[in-house]
Amino acid sequence: MNFERTQQEDEPAGQMSFLEHLDELRRRLVRSFIFIVAAFLVCWGFSGDIYNFLAVPVQRELAEAKQKRIQGGTTTFTTLKDGDTARFIFNEKTNLGAVVIPVGASVGAKIAGCEETKLCVLTEEDIFIGEVVVPKGTKVAEIISGGSSSAGSQEQLIVTTPVESFTLYVTVSLYAAIALSVPFLLWQIWGFISPALYKHERRYVTPFIGLSTISFVLGAAFAYYILFPPAMGYLLGLGQDFNLMLRATDYFDFITLIMLAMGIIFQMPAVTYVLARIGIVSAGFLLSSWKFAIVIILIVAAVVSPTGDIPNLLLFAAPMMILYAVSILIAWFFGKKRQKEPEI
Repeated sequence: MNFERTQQEDEPAGQMSFLEHLDELRRRLVRSFIFIVAAFLVCWGFSGDIYNFLAVPVQRELAEAKQKRIQGGTTTFTTLKDGDTARFIFNEKTNLGAVVIPVGASVGAKIAGCEETKLCVLTEEDIFIGEVVVPKGTKVAEIISGGSSSAGSQEQLIVTTPVESFTLYVTVSLYAAIALSVPFLLWQIWGFISPALYKHERRYVTPFIGLSTISFVLGAAFAYYILFPPAMGYLLGLGQDFNLMLRATDYFDFITLIMLAMGIIFQMPAVTYVLARIGIVSAGFLLSSWKFAIVIILIVAAVVSPTGDIPNLLLFAAPMMILYAVSILIAWFFGKKRQKEPEI
C-alpha cells in the first residue's frame, strides 16, 4: 500500500483538458501582469536614475566621437589640469540656460574640479548675447576621466515632441519592471509546466529560478558593458560627417532590446542544466546538433546586432557559441537518463 502511494505521488500531476490548460495559462498570465504593474510603479519612482544609468554608454561614445572631430592645434581641453586657463571656442551651437551660443563664439575659461571623475570648464568672463548676460563662472563643458570632453548639451539626447519625454520614462520604467520581474515570471513558467513532470523532477524549481535569474543579470550586464560600447562607437564613427543628434526614444529602444535579448540568450546554460538533470537533453544530442546550432546562433546574432558588418556580428555570435559549448559541458557533467521511479 505504501509502495502504491509513493509510486502514485511520483507520477505526473495528471492529465488536464485543453480548457483546463487555457484556464491555468490565463491565471499565470494575470499574475504575471499584476506583478509587472506593481514593479512598474516601483520603477517609475526611479525612472530618472534608470534613464541616467542607461544613457551613460551613449553619452561617453558621443563625447569621444565629437572629440575626434576637433581639428587643428596641438592641445585640447582633455590635456589640461585643474587650475589651467585657456580660450574656449564653441564648435557648434550650445544651449546655456535660455541663451544659445553661436558657432565660433569664444570666451576665456578656467579648468576646475566639479565631480570626482570630471573637470569642468568655467567661463572667466561674462558673455553678452543681446540683452542677456551669461555670468562669469558658468559651466560650458566637462572633461570626463578617460580623455573625452563635452561642451554644453552636446552629450544630451533629443526629443522631438512634448510628450516624448513622458513616453520615454514610461518605456524605461516598463523595461526595468520586466527585468525586475524575471524571477517571478520564471516561477510562473515553471508552475505552468511542472504538472507534466514527476515529483522528483519538480524539485529543480529552485535551481531553475536561481540560475536563470543570475544568467539574465549576467547577460544584460554583458550587453551593457561589453557588447554595446563598441557597437555604438562603430555606428557613431560612421556619422563623423554629420551633426550627431540622437533621439532618446530610438536609443533606449535600441539598448533595452539588446540587454533583454542577451539576458534571454544567457539562459542557455541554466536551462540546459535543468533539462539535463531531468533527462530531456543530453551532451550527445547537443554535440550532434552543433551545425544547426551555429546556423541559429548566426541568425539570432544578425537580428540582435545593431550593424550588419562582420566584426559586430561575430561580437554578438561569439558569446552565444561559447554559451553553447558551456551548455554541452554542463549536460555532460550533470546529465542523466529520465527516471520514472523515485530516486533512492
